[in-house]
Amino acid sequence: MKASQVNIRNKKARFNYEIGDTFTAGIILTGTEIKSIREGKASLSDSYCVIDRGEVWVKGMHIAEYFYGSYNNHVARRDRKLLLNRKEIEKLSKQSSDAGYTIVPIKVFISDKGYAKMVIGVGKGKKQYDKRQSIKEREDKRNIDRMFKK
Repeated sequence: MKASQVNIRNKKARFNYEIGDTFTAGIILTGTEIKSIREGKASLSDSYCVIDRGEVWVKGMHIAEYFYGSYNNHVARRDRKLLLNRKEIEKLSKQSSDAGYTIVPIKVFISDKGYAKMVIGVGKGKKQYDKRQSIKEREDKRNIDRMFKK
């Protein structure tokens, strides 16, 4: 898989949250973790970010064990540190400190230089009626696309 083809998304993030600001952060990984990500064997479902002592950590991110890893393999679910500037961390902490806001991982990709990057956003949880509205808009868009296709 080429670097540009690795694109792991959190499909529920935009459905469950109204995403405001987004940031691109580097991820500190071990050798077998980056190999698994390059194979596309990672999941962002049920993951979230926290700020602890001035550092941003992603929790609940699943990276499958590398098949050829032997005894050097990593733990599939562990906390991983994200690399952001101090100003970005301060901005994140200020925005997420409000009630109802959380830091949500949106996608993981491999940069042009070969580094693993994560796009995170500050999101406010949607209510049930907002989710229904999103479903209705998505279905309407599909119907319109079908009409134009015919």
